[in-house]
Amino acid sequence: MMSNEFEPKPTQDKPLIYQIRIKGHLGCQWTVWFEGLTITLGDNGDTLLTGPVTDQAAMHGLLKKLRDLGLPLVSICPLGHCESDQSNAK
Repeated sequence: MMSNEFEPKPTQDKPLIYQIRIKGHLGCQWTVWFEGLTITLGDNGDTLLTGPVTDQAAMHGLLKKLRDLGLPLVSICPLGHCESDQSNAK
């Protein structure tokens, strides 16, 4: 059963770290477009984008970029709050 709670919740001073899994590989030329996120290519053909996302508006912006690339979204996992200030990442 799916929970309606969204934990952990973002705070204004500490953005959440997310791991976004997409089907297909992103080339290194997309590093600038996904500034602030680490791009990791998986052996299974998936790509992991990992890094801080400041708020829900920034997350929607990331999802729009992925949609525009035509890469299927597999999962989005919140990993926890940033320990340092990386709030300029979107």
